[in-house]
Amino acid sequence: MDAATFAAVFVALYVAHSVGDHWVQTSRQSATKGKPGWVGRLADARHVASLTATKLAALLPVAWLLGLDLSLLGLVLGLGLDAVTHWWADRRTTLARLAKALGQSEFYGLGTPAHPLAPVTTEGKPAAHLGTGAYALDQSFHHLWLLVASLIITTV
Repeated sequence: MDAATFAAVFVALYVAHSVGDHWVQTSRQSATKGKPGWVGRLADARHVASLTATKLAALLPVAWLLGLDLSLLGLVLGLGLDAVTHWWADRRTTLARLAKALGQSEFYGLGTPAHPLAPVTTEGKPAAHLGTGAYALDQSFHHLWLLVASLIITTV
């Protein structure tokens, strides 16, 4: 494996992940993907499909312009694993259960009104902030799988 190829693949997927998760994902997908039943599952599937397309759209020009030697099998396996793990985490209850199993429930709830240290204004109302523990755990989970996907894409 060429370390430069791995680095280029990881950077392309990391940037595309951020774009796909924040710019391409619709508000409806974001609001619905964690709902129970088929409504949530399908919203999550639509989000992951557009996210994976965004990753492929970013990775292919990078691979072509830099002359990266990537196999179709590696792309399918790496992006497939990334898509499955992203879908799983974005169902929300699954990631919440993982956080609980790993003793991270308090951090998972950080930044929500239910958390004992929730930020409030001087009037005692919920204050604006940049995110929650759930969001931080979600993104770090996705980053872990981007690393694994990049290794698969580069080595298969």
